[in-house]
Amino acid sequence: MQVAEKTPPLADSVPCSDNLTAYDRAHFTIYMKLLTATDDEASVEEMAKDIFGIDPALEPARAQKMVHSHVKRANWILKSGYKELFAD
Repeated sequence: MQVAEKTPPLADSVPCSDNLTAYDRAHFTIYMKLLTATDDEASVEEMAKDIFGIDPALEPARAQKMVHSHVKRANWILKSGYKELFAD
């Protein structure tokens, strides 16, 4: 019997690395949602609520930190990290 792999929980701050990490690969869909939301000019509050399920009114600092950290990493993947996706 195969056991389904669990997606690691979302971190408030993305683990920093010059390479794609297991965290990046596990949360690739989140990064794409954030890039789409950014392109659609969604607010940080909208992204926190709709993508991360955080109530920005109750946890404003966490919402800001989480969105900014993940958007920054998503942009890094878009500009540089994607090359590793195709190297596999």
